[in-house]
Amino acid sequence: MGKDQAIGGAILAVCVIVVVGYLVLVVDPGLFSLKAVDVRLDAVLILVSAAFIAILGIGGWIGYTMATTPPPKPIEEITADPQTENKTPPT
Repeated sequence: MGKDQAIGGAILAVCVIVVVGYLVLVVDPGLFSLKAVDVRLDAVLILVSAAFIAILGIGGWIGYTMATTPPPKPIEEITADPQTENKTPPT
């Protein structure tokens, strides 16, 4: 596994853990001995939750993409000797 894949996997794991923890906190605030204050707070909470989850979803997608993309080829393999590739017979 390459360095980029390891970093991507870590980003994905952190985003998933944060989303699960946040959803537990939002769905059951009594689990942590918290009280809901107002209905307006719930409306704002839903909107902020959607935005927060969307941002973490993008972070998770970036992490997944980094984790599953193979590492690039080294530059030495990409650049070949130009003198041997483009020789054409003299006319």
